[in-house]
Amino acid sequence: MALVKVEKQGHILLIGLNRPEKMNAMNRAMYHEIAAAYYQLQHDPELRVGLMYAEGDHFTSGLQLDDWAGVFANGKGIEPGEGELDPFHITGDGLTKPVVFAAQGICFTCGVEMMLNTDVRVAAKGTRFAQLEVKRGIFACGGATIRLQREIGWGNAQRYLLTGDEWSADQAYQWGLIQELVEPGEQFNKALEIAEKIAKAAPLGVQGSLKSSKTAVSQGQEIAKQQLFPELQPVMASEDVKEGIQSFLERREAVFKGR
Repeated sequence: MALVKVEKQGHILLIGLNRPEKMNAMNRAMYHEIAAAYYQLQHDPELRVGLMYAEGDHFTSGLQLDDWAGVFANGKGIEPGEGELDPFHITGDGLTKPVVFAAQGICFTCGVEMMLNTDVRVAAKGTRFAQLEVKRGIFACGGATIRLQREIGWGNAQRYLLTGDEWSADQAYQWGLIQELVEPGEQFNKALEIAEKIAKAAPLGVQGSLKSSKTAVSQGQEIAKQQLFPELQPVMASEDVKEGIQSFLERREAVFKGR
């Protein structure tokens, strides 16, 4: 049985953790299956958006530490293989396409860190989040120390990174860490609804928006400003822009092709 369900649904790639009997604890094999799915999302021209979710009652209880101890001790960290893309974006290239994230139950350590490398997040009411690493003798190494303070503020981030305490779905929603808080069992449907809206939008426009936003975060606002119009220029020459204008004039929904 695959540890990760990967399915194309139109222009959406569904990526589902599928080890519910172990609360979706992530071992190395699961990591590599997720990394392969991310690579597929990035390189398949028909795919426009990913949706990450989990089977069972819980998103993940975190890493299966006994399977990862050697990786953490080697001084190099996680190394995706050929045909893989790191879902934590600690090593290698990052996605240029968006990912919607749906969580429920327990979403600990690596679950939070994968979430931080996605773009729109949905959680079921009652979802519990935590970075437990300091309670296990280590510290977070999948991006939480880099991204969590940007999402929820320095003090809030350190409050939980340094104690290993849990925070609630209500707190995550108030901070803006998640964008939709839904009834249990509805998280996938809401995430799919959002993903479908993204998939219907102009792919070049979506990817341009995402790239500019990521540039502003990683390289600063001035660099992002300098790149805005040079990167917009080829988009303006696309068929999709013509379709966008024509659909506006004809008062109909646009049908974009990503070219």
